[in-house]
Amino acid sequence: MKNLIGFELYKIFRKWRSYIGFIAITLLVLVVETAMYFEGDKYLHFLTRSLQDTFFFTGNLLNGYLIAYYVLGALVIHIPFLITLVNGDLLAGEATMGTYRMLLSRPVSRFQIITSKFLAGQIYSFLLIIWLGVLSIGLGTLLFGSGELIVVQDVITVFSKDDVLWRFVSAYLLASLSMGVVAGLAFLFSSLVENAIGPIISTMTIIIVFLILSAINIDFFRALKPYLFTSYSMDWRLFFGSEIDAGEIWKSIGVLSLHIAVFYSVTLFIFKRKDILS
Repeated sequence: MKNLIGFELYKIFRKWRSYIGFIAITLLVLVVETAMYFEGDKYLHFLTRSLQDTFFFTGNLLNGYLIAYYVLGALVIHIPFLITLVNGDLLAGEATMGTYRMLLSRPVSRFQIITSKFLAGQIYSFLLIIWLGVLSIGLGTLLFGSGELIVVQDVITVFSKDDVLWRFVSAYLLASLSMGVVAGLAFLFSSLVENAIGPIISTMTIIIVFLILSAINIDFFRALKPYLFTSYSMDWRLFFGSEIDAGEIWKSIGVLSLHIAVFYSVTLFIFKRKDILS
């Protein structure tokens, strides 16, 4: 299985579209951090304007951790499109090229094919988030240095710089799990069609619809919200609350993991019964 996953990763990174996500994230982070370099004082003033009459702030508050927090919040909702570009093509691309029969001519089962492709897609999505983290924190601390992190949620919380890095690591891991759901959904749609455009459009349509439903303030839609995976896409912020709500974090992990398992299982069910030899 390890060799199959390695081969699928090789196939992914052999295609130029696989690098679009990394290039886009790099450019976006560079743009955001350049803008912060010149306009960051205004952003910091906006965050602390309600406290400036009461408190006097010292130290390096405009630092790499603050920039990384801002970048994560700004980009994590845009990354799903970059993920679908690759995961939506994992099976549909094989159908387009007519290579299903060649795949099954090898001594591997359909279960192994689906599992290796699914895991390769999950690894690719994870690498995108890790690249976002390494680039935003690395470049941010290089340009702005390190220091305390000021976070504005329901309340304003200031974390000491010794209490920040583990929060970012945990946040990136949870964000990766959220993006893994997107990858799984695109992979599911990829098993149903023979063109990668369909899975990309379908996945993004569902995400947009779910986001709209979550925003509608009606009892019926509020009751649906806990079952929509998009409701948990920003739960990485739980690691930056004034108190860590472990219950909500584990709930988010459970719901997101369940979605990934369901998307994988449905894809496997469909592929095992798919006529790919005609």
